[in-house]
Amino acid sequence: MNTLIYADYAESWQMLFQDPATPIMEGIICLHHDLMFVIIIIATVVVWMLFCAVFLFKDNSSPSNNAHGETIEVVWTVTPSIILMFIGIPSFTLLYSMDEVIDPAVTLKVIGRQWYWSYEYGDFLTVDNTPVAFDSYMIPEEDLPEGGLRLLEVDNKVVLPINTHIRVLVTAADVLHCWAVPSFGIKMDAVPGRLNQVSLFIKRAGVFYGQCSELCGINHGFMPIVVSGVSRLLFLEWLQEQIQELS
Repeated sequence: MNTLIYADYAESWQMLFQDPATPIMEGIICLHHDLMFVIIIIATVVVWMLFCAVFLFKDNSSPSNNAHGETIEVVWTVTPSIILMFIGIPSFTLLYSMDEVIDPAVTLKVIGRQWYWSYEYGDFLTVDNTPVAFDSYMIPEEDLPEGGLRLLEVDNKVVLPINTHIRVLVTAADVLHCWAVPSFGIKMDAVPGRLNQVSLFIKRAGVFYGQCSELCGINHGFMPIVVSGVSRLLFLEWLQEQIQELS
C-alpha cells in the first residue's frame, strides 16, 4: 500500500503562503485575504480621487472659494476609524488565539545553539530519569539522500503527534535564534536566559520545513528545522524507540 506524505517547504519564486497545517496559520491566511480586499478598495478610491484632482480640475476656470468643508472632513476622519475597528476585531481575536496555551498533552523544548537545534521531550523520561533529547544538524549537500532538499534536511527530525495540543518552549544557549515554521504560523525568538512559549496544534500529517529566522552568526543559513507530524500511535512508537536507544 502506497502512503502519501506531504512535504511543506519554500519553493523557488514562491510569493504566497505555504499550505496551512494549524488553525493559527489558517487564521493568518484568512485575515491576510480579508485585509487585501479592504486595501484594494481603499487604494482604488484614493487613486480615483487623485486622478480627479490632477486631471479633471487642472483647467478649472472657475475654482471654488470654499476654504473648509466640514462634512467631508468628518467623513474622511470617521470612515477610517470605522474601518480600523472592523479590522481590529479579527486581529485581536487572532492575537489572543496565538498566545493561548490549552492544557498541552506534549511539551517540546527547543534550544537554539551555534549553529544547530537541540530538542527535549520533558514529559517522557528514559530509565535514567532523563528526558528524551537529541540534537538536530543540517545534512551537508554532499551527503543528501536522493530527493533531499538542499539546506533544509536534518539528521534528526522533530516528531510530533497530530490533532494534539502541544506546548513549545523556545530558548537559546548562546546568541539570538528564531524557531520558525511557516506552515505552522510560528516564528518564535530564542533568547538566551529567557523561556518563550507558543502553542501548536497540527491538523494533518506531513513533513514541515523551516529555518532559523534571526541573524545569529556566520552559519545562520544552516540551521534548518524539520518537523514530522504523525499519528499518535506512530508518535508513541517513535518515543519507545528513542527511549530504548537512550537507555
